[in-house]
Amino acid sequence: MIPAGVTVQVKDHVVTVKGPKGELSQEINPDIEVNVVDGHVEVTRPDDEREHRALHGLYRALINNMVVGVSEGYKKEMELVGVGYRAASTGQVLELSLGYSHAIYIKLPKEVKVEAKSERNKNPLIILESFDKQLLGQVCAKIRSLRKPEPYKGKGIKFVGEVIRRKSGKSANAK
Repeated sequence: MIPAGVTVQVKDHVVTVKGPKGELSQEINPDIEVNVVDGHVEVTRPDDEREHRALHGLYRALINNMVVGVSEGYKKEMELVGVGYRAASTGQVLELSLGYSHAIYIKLPKEVKVEAKSERNKNPLIILESFDKQLLGQVCAKIRSLRKPEPYKGKGIKFVGEVIRRKSGKSANAK
């Protein structure tokens, strides 16, 4: 179902979705057929071959993510766990202090909005918002790769609500 204010166009194996938050387009495999039929987007495959079944599900999910993105948008929250870890944002530049000898500056794409929150006695938060789910996930993965959560002390950059599997240190393993 296409929400109000969102238009979906299919032309030359390219699906373009426009909405209040932005515009996204996705190239489609020529074997898969996409049609807009009275407020619905229909994705059909020529046969039940394994590759066609896989592409059918892939493009259905990608088009759904595009429709949800341009109408509602996506939001991810990341938490910095560790003593002295800080985050600050100025415009499209995110400044991170992650225990290295230098600060790390990341210039974010214009499609991604960033906000850094720091409250007393709480871990700093990075809030990222975008209408492009793939781009948002890529940016989050890049930020997380700077200091992945480690299993011994639990320090690092993690998503809010993510549970880090903890390990006991070497002293607990001695018999």
